[in-house]
Amino acid sequence: MAKVNFSVARVSGHTCPAGKSQSFLWDSDTPGLGLRTTAAGSKAYIFQSKLYGATVRLTIGSPDSWPIESQYQKIGGERKEVVRGARQEARRLQTLIDSGIDPREHATAQRAAHEARKAEGRRQDVTLSDAWNVYLAENQTKWSDRHYQDHKNLAHAGGAAKRRGSGVTVPGPLAALMPLKLSNLSADTVASWLEVEAKNRPTNAEQSYRKLRAFIRWCDDRPEYAHVVPPNSYNARSVRNAVPRTNAKDDCLQREQLSTWFNAVHSINSPVISIYLQGLLITGARREELAALQWTDVDFRWRALNIDDKVEQESGRTIPLTPYLASLLMELKRLNETPPNDRQLARIEARGEKWEPSPFVFASSTSASGYIAEPRIAHTQALAAADLPHLSLHGLRRSFGTLAEWCEVPVGVVAQIQGHKPSAIAEKHYRRRPLDLLRMWHDKIEAWMLEQAGIEYLADVARSDFVP
Repeated sequence: MAKVNFSVARVSGHTCPAGKSQSFLWDSDTPGLGLRTTAAGSKAYIFQSKLYGATVRLTIGSPDSWPIESQYQKIGGERKEVVRGARQEARRLQTLIDSGIDPREHATAQRAAHEARKAEGRRQDVTLSDAWNVYLAENQTKWSDRHYQDHKNLAHAGGAAKRRGSGVTVPGPLAALMPLKLSNLSADTVASWLEVEAKNRPTNAEQSYRKLRAFIRWCDDRPEYAHVVPPNSYNARSVRNAVPRTNAKDDCLQREQLSTWFNAVHSINSPVISIYLQGLLITGARREELAALQWTDVDFRWRALNIDDKVEQESGRTIPLTPYLASLLMELKRLNETPPNDRQLARIEARGEKWEPSPFVFASSTSASGYIAEPRIAHTQALAAADLPHLSLHGLRRSFGTLAEWCEVPVGVVAQIQGHKPSAIAEKHYRRRPLDLLRMWHDKIEAWMLEQAGIEYLADVARSDFVP
């Protein structure tokens, strides 16, 4: 091999002889450093040596990018290398060879370590909002619509115009945490957040904490987020002490209040809201389950209601349609199928729309969903007018289960009507009561409620109106 002392002139002047595809020139100063020139005229510094008897050859780079010797500058009083030279790079590679390290493997390992550091940096920079959106998207099909919407509402940034009334929406409790990096979600941060939220909305703060806790556990199970959230971020003593202690609600109608409550609800101007509220008490259904009821779910002939169950999401549940409630729904059906007056019809046609009966039992022309969305205001006003204590819509569901005990109804019957999960082995595996058996007990519950309310109602006569 021809060896010369590399200089700028010799490197630039070296050419590939005619008839050859490439030629090599080797530096006499630095063993292993060579210059490869191709027939096309391209040049590159290379390094070649032996490792365990095998030849190792690597490309260093073009002479245009690599000077022969390193260039130095004085920085802070010290002489430091600012541009690596080809000779210094060849010596570094030879040092690896002398240590028994293949420079190619070393470079691959360095690249992998660099990529790992970059990936870890990206992991550490992920915000709670980024991971939260992935969390919601992954679980949307597994959760009920209400559960999914609760997650969105609790993390909502606020500032949007209110659907009802003036002003803008307030941020959800979790909104303050959304811009934070997961790596900054320490126990101190969570505890401080809880202390602030607990002052104004303790119930929402406690609910948000439980959802945040489930989210962090999900993160720990995902490779892209695992071990990013600091340990004990949700179960440290300081966090657990900051979680608001909310008492379980116990609002419930008493037997002696039934007469006053029914009179108050009957006084509500909207028949849809009035009947909806009575339906909540008589069926014990969840508010969204009953609100979204469609006419196709109502079977007047066999006196049945098919409800989209929160627990049994795929199959739903079928419960009896009691006589008094059936008569109320018949009235709603008549109102729903009655065409609007000429003025209302003209307004509908002016909007380019065509009038048709609503598919929803508790229809609403102002709600985006098409069914009743906010009956609480009318209910609260009716309670206040009747001088009754506050009673939530879920309190009506609670009232059904409590008042049913006056009729000595089996606990499993009430649970099946309300859509509760069976609480015992026998109930879970051996008790699935048919509709006619549920109907016998459900009719008794409704008849007892009406009796206590002082409502005279001939159920036997009314039943004949339901058969086509």
